[in-house]
Amino acid sequence: MNDLALFGFIGGIGMQEMIIFLVILLLLFGSTKLPSLMRSMGQSVNEFKRGMNDTSDDGDHESESPKV
Repeated sequence: MNDLALFGFIGGIGMQEMIIFLVILLLLFGSTKLPSLMRSMGQSVNEFKRGMNDTSDDGDHESESPKV
């Protein structure tokens, strides 16, 4: 799945909007908390992707296992 499709509801984001968004994040969370916030968000996304891949793999393995 295309990673950009996940953010399809946002529409076209330009460079100006991204800069404004980053400035707002810096104002809200400060420069000390922002890296840890982004790190935890990245870990959450990776865990979600891993879970999605595991659930799709589980269905394939059930049909391959022999019935006794």
